[in-house]
Amino acid sequence: MIFTRDSDALSAVILFDNRRRILLQHRTDDAPTFPGYWSFFGGGVEPGETLEQAAVREAHEELSYRLKAPQHWMSQPFRTEGRAYTQHIFLEHYDGSLLVLGEGQAMQWFAPRDTGALLMSPHSRVALEALDRWLAWGQGQLGHAI
Repeated sequence: MIFTRDSDALSAVILFDNRRRILLQHRTDDAPTFPGYWSFFGGGVEPGETLEQAAVREAHEELSYRLKAPQHWMSQPFRTEGRAYTQHIFLEHYDGSLLVLGEGQAMQWFAPRDTGALLMSPHSRVALEALDRWLAWGQGQLGHAI
């Protein structure tokens, strides 16, 4: 799907490893939205981009990581500061390539159930809870439904 008006469409990337951990970004304290929060890597879909193209671009910009086979996993609407968004989340099994943080103040691997103390948005928290169930049920293999 290609979006022509993308102010509300976001593509996010979740890398997961063999230990069923996910990589999260610690947003900078001056980020325009959710400053200082832990979040997924990603951002806005640019005009003419598909959701997957945006995810690939964002992963490269923010991690210097080339997604090989991102799988659309879920879409979730949310509102913040009076504006509506839909976040489209892509999953990929991390291949061990070098990661270079290009945005944010830190990145770290977490088991989803170990993120309770992190400052996170409500929509990210909902996605993490669903992801924790998916990783446990689906054994971390893409192609399994929630």
